[in-house]
Amino acid sequence: MIYHLLLGSNLDEPPRQISEASAHIAKIPSTQILRKSSLKQSKPYGKQNQPDFFNQVLETESNLEANELLHFLLEIEQRMGRIRKERWGPRNIDIDILLAENTIISNENLTIPHKDLHNRAFALALLCELVPNATHPQLKITMIELLDSLTGGNK
Repeated sequence: MIYHLLLGSNLDEPPRQISEASAHIAKIPSTQILRKSSLKQSKPYGKQNQPDFFNQVLETESNLEANELLHFLLEIEQRMGRIRKERWGPRNIDIDILLAENTIISNENLTIPHKDLHNRAFALALLCELVPNATHPQLKITMIELLDSLTGGNK
């Protein structure tokens, strides 16, 4: 299965945090990183009064089921010292599963595609570097169309 993961950080040298998380992801069993988007800085989403974020999308291939992969990603966040204080608050690392090919998953632990992907221009812009013509499994429109709808064609 091809998964697209979003890594984000706005604390403790964010580019280093993302690089470290990427190195941990590369060590997940039966998982390999195929490609990486650029690393971009963006304004916070949700809560505005905090440092800018750095984000990167990883395209990975894994034999793991989505919930198994999520378990490893949460372990990485915990190992790296992630503390969940407030929604959309500052963090040293955040790893989200954006897409899992055309799979739709909705359970108490996981929602794929990411439930707010269509509202996040920063995530869509990075995803479009790798898979601009991938179709959102629920909305049935491409990533580039989603991005254009948010930015008016101005990326």
